[in-house]
Amino acid sequence: MLEEVERWLTDRAWSVADRPLHRILAAKRATGQTVSVVLPALNEEATVGDIVSAVRHDLMLRVPLVDEVVVVDSGSTDRTAEVAAAAGATVVHRDAILPRIPAVPGKGEVLWRSLLVTSGDVVCFVDADLREFSSDFVSGIVGPLLTEPDVQLVKAMYDRPLGSAAGQGGRVTELMARPLLNMHWPQLAGFVQPLGGEYAARRGLLEQLPFPVGYGVELGMLVDALHLVGLDALAQVDVGVRVHRHQDGQALGRMAAAIYRTAQLRLARGHLVRPSLTQFERTGDSFEPRTYSVDTEERPPMAEIAEYRARRVA
Repeated sequence: MLEEVERWLTDRAWSVADRPLHRILAAKRATGQTVSVVLPALNEEATVGDIVSAVRHDLMLRVPLVDEVVVVDSGSTDRTAEVAAAAGATVVHRDAILPRIPAVPGKGEVLWRSLLVTSGDVVCFVDADLREFSSDFVSGIVGPLLTEPDVQLVKAMYDRPLGSAAGQGGRVTELMARPLLNMHWPQLAGFVQPLGGEYAARRGLLEQLPFPVGYGVELGMLVDALHLVGLDALAQVDVGVRVHRHQDGQALGRMAAAIYRTAQLRLARGHLVRPSLTQFERTGDSFEPRTYSVDTEERPPMAEIAEYRARRVA
């Protein structure tokens, strides 16, 4: 590990207990910054309501840390939107945001569009499939942005169990993302959960970043933020344990391919000869190939979008 990273781990890796809530609230009052929490959601009716309720109860009604909770529905076919609204979130459908640019499927697409329907100086992203959710996930990663003026982006770090096996979640992280970062961007080797979906950043940074539309958004954001603001502007906070719905091996393979493509674009801005991934499924006595595109599209920095610039002026 680079000496720079060892020092960073001492200076920029914290625990949620390092910043009591009263200290974070005092910093928010002193700076006047506002906080938006965004949940990208696709068919998460079983969990999204509990997350919204916890954030509203703990961080809006009990203490005034969060100013708005927005759920961006990316095409759910279940009751995700209804459950989120009943819990008190502002619910916006992905396709209703920036209709001039047709939406494409993908988590990064939803996060990118969320900048147009939120107003916070600090934007906090939380995956909508978390179970046993604690509002510490939000206060923990928002805290450094309110108390440390030179910090621009904060990732949550946590244990990720796989069933009853502690620490065995995050398979794509260990098999794809961590090797890529260590080999090509060793300054980012200190991040415990580089692909984690819980992170917060200053709007001024987010609006300057391109957003891969799919699963590569977290890796792309880390790499681009490193180049734009430097390692010392990035941080991570230990918030405990993350319990969520796990995907099957083939879904993880597609995720890994998209992440590799995102890394490749940043390494060379080159062209893949075959930007696709073929997997196999048994059908009777044979295996049937199924091919998926992984040529990850990216959205430009939001600061380049006319509608966003107009809103900021207004």
